[in-house]
Amino acid sequence: MAPNSRKGEARKAFLMRISPDVLAQVERLAAAELRSVNAQVEVLLREAIARRGGASGTSPKESDD
Repeated sequence: MAPNSRKGEARKAFLMRISPDVLAQVERLAAAELRSVNAQVEVLLREAIARRGGASGTSPKESDD
């Protein structure tokens, strides 16, 4: 299990279409923060959900996937 991941957390794989420009930006962010692209996408999604007031009671968790 990766460090910082929650014990017993199920992971769901899915395909995502993304523009090359957005992917390049995510890759740069991931490299700067020493994360995989997958982990960076999850962090960005969690932060966006938290900003919109979703998922109350949960905080954005960082993952090293």
